[in-house]
Amino acid sequence: MKFLVLSYTPADSWDGETADVPSEEALAAFAAYQVFEKELRETGEFVTSEGLGHPVVSTTVRKTSAGVVATDGPFAELKEVLASFAVIDCVSLERATDIVKRMVDVLGEPMEIRPIMGDDFAS
Repeated sequence: MKFLVLSYTPADSWDGETADVPSEEALAAFAAYQVFEKELRETGEFVTSEGLGHPVVSTTVRKTSAGVVATDGPFAELKEVLASFAVIDCVSLERATDIVKRMVDVLGEPMEIRPIMGDDFAS
C-alpha cells in the first residue's frame, strides 16, 4: 500500500529572499532525512521523495466566477507550509505511521500521511 508523506515547516522560518541558499538547519535536516531514505531503500519501502520550492514562487490556479485564474503564491496564508513530500510503499498504515513517527522525532516538524488511492479505487 502506498502512502504520501507530506512534510511541513513553519512559514516564518523560510525566507523567500534566500530560498535558493540552504541554511545550516536545512542541510542538517536533509542529512538526517537521508538516513531514513537509505533505510527505506534497503527495506524496499522507498518510492520517491522531493523537496519543494519556496511558497513565494508557487502559483495557485482556481476557478472563480470570472473564470479560471492563476495567481502568484500559495492559496492561503499559512503558519506552516508544505516543504517536501515522499512516497513510501508499506504493508499497512501502522507501518507507515511507525516510520513517520521516527522521522518527526528526529526532524521535529509535522508530517502528514495520506493513503494513495490505487488503480482499483474507481472500480
